[in-house]
Amino acid sequence: MPVDTEIKVELPNAKDAFEALSQKRAVVNYASIDNRRKRLKKLLQWIMKNRDRIKAAVYKDFQKPGVEVDVTEIYPVTGEIKQALTHLDQWMRPTKVDATITYLGTRSEIRYEPKGVCLIISPWNFPFNLSVGPLVSCLAAGNAALLKPSEDTPNTSKLIAEMVDEVFEDEVMVMQGGKELATEILAMPFDHIFFTGSPGVGKIVMKAAAENLTSVTLELGGKSPCVVHKSANIKDTAKRIAFGKFLNNGQTCIAPDYILVEEGIKNKLITELKSQVNKLFGEEGQISEKASSYGRVINERHFDRLNDLMQDAIEKGGKLELSGEIRKAPRFFHPVIISDVPLNARVMMEEIFGPILPVVTYKEESEVIKVINSKPKPLALYFFGSDKKFREAVLQQTSAGSVCINDCVLQFTHPNLPFGGVNNSGIGKSHGYYGFLAFSNEKPVLKQKRGFALSYFFYPPFTNRMKALIEPILRWL
Repeated sequence: MPVDTEIKVELPNAKDAFEALSQKRAVVNYASIDNRRKRLKKLLQWIMKNRDRIKAAVYKDFQKPGVEVDVTEIYPVTGEIKQALTHLDQWMRPTKVDATITYLGTRSEIRYEPKGVCLIISPWNFPFNLSVGPLVSCLAAGNAALLKPSEDTPNTSKLIAEMVDEVFEDEVMVMQGGKELATEILAMPFDHIFFTGSPGVGKIVMKAAAENLTSVTLELGGKSPCVVHKSANIKDTAKRIAFGKFLNNGQTCIAPDYILVEEGIKNKLITELKSQVNKLFGEEGQISEKASSYGRVINERHFDRLNDLMQDAIEKGGKLELSGEIRKAPRFFHPVIISDVPLNARVMMEEIFGPILPVVTYKEESEVIKVINSKPKPLALYFFGSDKKFREAVLQQTSAGSVCINDCVLQFTHPNLPFGGVNNSGIGKSHGYYGFLAFSNEKPVLKQKRGFALSYFFYPPFTNRMKALIEPILRWL
């Protein structure tokens, strides 16, 4: 199927789009639960009806297999919608807050109000999921939204624009374009910005948001370590790492970025990894351009970068354990495993975001913690093994946005877990209830009773009697 590289779309003016959303938001009751449910149900119906269109668009962009689109692009979004429809009434209900002794007589609660007009900027690696998933949370919280999908996946972005036109009225808009458009959009005073992308661009987004004191959710990335202890089941470990790493051609923000394996089991793990990679993504045990379960690198620029990373690792002493066809024209990059990679190689210093898996060995468990902590806090951390003492040492002495033990990437799709990074790997959380909170203003409300109130004790004038009263209050209450 040919790849569409040029899709011309007439771009609306960013200021006009923002003002239109703001005006509509001011006169229409988007906050009611009935309106929220209605929009979410219409979105769910459209997705289920147009699965083939979604799969075709994503395939045109970078040949992602259809079943993989179902599993990684469509299911996470439909799951988000169903979760919201089931729990929206509970999420919207004010949370009662208990009074302390000094607040006896008051009643307090936290209400969840929509933030207003929100901007969602999404990446290319999961172009449907990471555009529409945040939109679900945005709509569940009662907001209007402007979507800016990636220009690197023009077919999927075009389909998202068509979806918005077919499903929504004026509460959601889509703008398509590149860096100049993004800069123009970011100048608008949105009530919240949800950005998914690299830490470098995340800093640009946060700087722009600061000009308008706009709140942000930043889903970024980093080098997610995968620790393999000698107590791990080698076959299960290799299969799960192979899946998590090479799914979507390794272009996944929470993919295992590199392996830290105990020296004595390195060879066994690599042998099993090679076997599992071929079983999962090959046909008749081989991975080629004809393999129906293996996608493509997004574009030639990213392809060249990955090839440079691989060559740099080999030149610096890394041993090529697994490779195959690497062809620029079809952007086909065979899974690569490199062992004995020095820590000063580029693959160990920057996020790979592709099908290259460096394997680094350790002798002492303390080395693992040292390597992880030498890098910015990652979006995910993986640990394989049954040694509880070592596992807890890793969890307690390192920091990561999420942790998955004895598996990979499952934490992303768990409906009741928050997802997000720490510092360089992200700010804020998303998914389910946590996504609802990200797009909501948690507004505290306190109601005082009529007549005498305990707070009167603290009103002026500040007499000696008042001073005498303050002493026991500070000491005991």
